[in-house]
Amino acid sequence: MYLFLFLSWIIFNANVTVEIIVLGLVFSTVIFLFMCKFMDYSVKKEIHIYKKMWIILQFFGVLIWEILKANYSTCQLILTNRYEIEPVIVKFRTGLKSRLGRFLLANSITLTPGTITVELEEDCYTVHCLDKSYVEGIGEGRITELLERLEEGL
Repeated sequence: MYLFLFLSWIIFNANVTVEIIVLGLVFSTVIFLFMCKFMDYSVKKEIHIYKKMWIILQFFGVLIWEILKANYSTCQLILTNRYEIEPVIVKFRTGLKSRLGRFLLANSITLTPGTITVELEEDCYTVHCLDKSYVEGIGEGRITELLERLEEGL
């Protein structure tokens, strides 16, 4: 988070001078210490996030790729002469243990066009799919695998 705060400071200033760097370091430190004291954050959590950064970047890369594929598929479904669109509601469970992992999977499903997470209770998902062809591999795959790897060590 500290690095994110500092980089955000630099980006929003759109300039890199000694004064901006020093002020960015000071403000980032103050905000980071505030987060540690009042928001249940710690240096240990910070280090854990940095260790998992490669998995986080992979997750966002795979998510963007899945969104692009779903956009293409949904556009193709809508623009072709196929009139028999068969919407489906599916229930499935995952092996995700943390609330954050389940939350990220539910929102990843909703972000991909053609699918919406209707309900999430514990590890039971209820998902509406625009067509029955979208059901294939909905609770499995690379995104779920990356989220399980992120959960390791939490």
